[in-house]
Amino acid sequence: GDQTSPANRFPPEDFVNGFRHQIQTQNLSPLLIEAYSAAAERVARNAFRGGDSRGLIPCKEVTPACRSRFIKEFGLKAFRRPLEPTEQKRYEALMAAAPDLVTGAQLVVESMLQSTSFLFRLDETSEAKWKPYAMASRLAYSLWDTMPDQHLLQAAARGELNNAAGVEKMARRMLDDPSAQQSLNEFVGQWLRFDRILTASKDKRKYPQFTREAAAAMTEEAKLFIGDLVWKDRPFMELFTAKYGYVNADLAGIYQVAPPQKEFDRVSFPADAEGAALRGQARLLAQPAPPADSPPTARGLFVREQFLCQHVPEPPAGVNTNLPPVTEDRPQTNRDRMSEHATNPSCASCHKLIDPIGFGLERFDGIGAKREMFELQFPIPRSKENGNRRGEMKTVELPIDPMGYVAGIANSEFRSPSELGAVLAKSVQCQECIVKQYFRYTVGRLETPADRPVIREVLDQFRKSDFRFRELIVALMRARAYPETEALRANSLAPARKAGTPLDTATAR
Repeated sequence: GDQTSPANRFPPEDFVNGFRHQIQTQNLSPLLIEAYSAAAERVARNAFRGGDSRGLIPCKEVTPACRSRFIKEFGLKAFRRPLEPTEQKRYEALMAAAPDLVTGAQLVVESMLQSTSFLFRLDETSEAKWKPYAMASRLAYSLWDTMPDQHLLQAAARGELNNAAGVEKMARRMLDDPSAQQSLNEFVGQWLRFDRILTASKDKRKYPQFTREAAAAMTEEAKLFIGDLVWKDRPFMELFTAKYGYVNADLAGIYQVAPPQKEFDRVSFPADAEGAALRGQARLLAQPAPPADSPPTARGLFVREQFLCQHVPEPPAGVNTNLPPVTEDRPQTNRDRMSEHATNPSCASCHKLIDPIGFGLERFDGIGAKREMFELQFPIPRSKENGNRRGEMKTVELPIDPMGYVAGIANSEFRSPSELGAVLAKSVQCQECIVKQYFRYTVGRLETPADRPVIREVLDQFRKSDFRFRELIVALMRARAYPETEALRANSLAPARKAGTPLDTATAR
């Protein structure tokens, strides 16, 4: 029942491999340990302020049996497994030394919340007797972003998670819980980098429609759009091809459509709409853009990394990444200004992978609104003729060449976001990337060569289901737990064991 959100005071987690909770970031720094300690003290104190008003202690008698029961029951929740006999005795001694039952319970809670058994999850290297509980934790943190509930812990105790059928049955039950929707929203928010749009800054003179409310609406639309695909079992690759969206008044103005009667109602776009589907959503066109521009490079990079799972190296050290300035006597489009990327050998190898994608999205400005011409603005010098007016601007319009392509994918030429979406939806690389992104999110690390059998198995099930994302989730839970053969299982675990790093090691949030 604690509502103080203690984790909000912890040091922030950085994005690595596209997500926040990757193994590489889960180091216990002195600052984090201190924050855990302070949070444990605060939570334990708040839990028993004014006595046991919340009924956390299941009995009221100051007896060894009462202390033992409280420690056993609370320990099962905190450690996500039954306590070892030595652990049980140690906490009983701590509680018995307190002057009263409530004070003892507070000490136990404070102590358990600083234990490594609470702060770290069970994993594949656990003792055999704890493996069912490790599976319960894996399912809970993967599908719910939180600890196992009583039903999961009981299933582990009964051995119901000891085979693939049991894991699949439990995963399907868990996906029907509202917590699964919240967890999916967290995955979507990290995968599509909601943080960038929510903190984006735009030139208010050029983009007056972009407000904090509009930015929040863009993220809400993406959640509703993807949630509709997942929870209504629609083919997930419609993410790139659907001719509808979820629009409120703010987004209707950007999309140039009539506002719906209800906020975030589903709105159908014209059959020839160039900005339909996910890639055309304003959020994805606006988030990589600087305050007053629509950079092809940033947009192309986003497509490469988020939808094709391809890493593009940083520019070589010492390379000047500044583009030539635009002047009134020599106005240029983004494509013209970036011509050096194609001719400079130190730039061309990477930019040929990303710039052509961004060029195909140039018909949409820095907040995702469609435009027919590329506009440049230049200040008008003050003079007697114009009355010494300040802030006056001259607009120069240039034609846009929207031709783009995706290097590495055959027949991938496109001229709009909707055409790019069709290319991505049919692409094997994109389909596999969807699997890899969810794998990275749930496992907490990049895939390795040894994970290829699992990735292939999940991708095969994803395709067979006509790209139902729920089937992808179930297939991944099953494949990681019980691959088709023991050899496959050993192969999928080999690199983590060799390196001495558990697959699921991650600090509980």
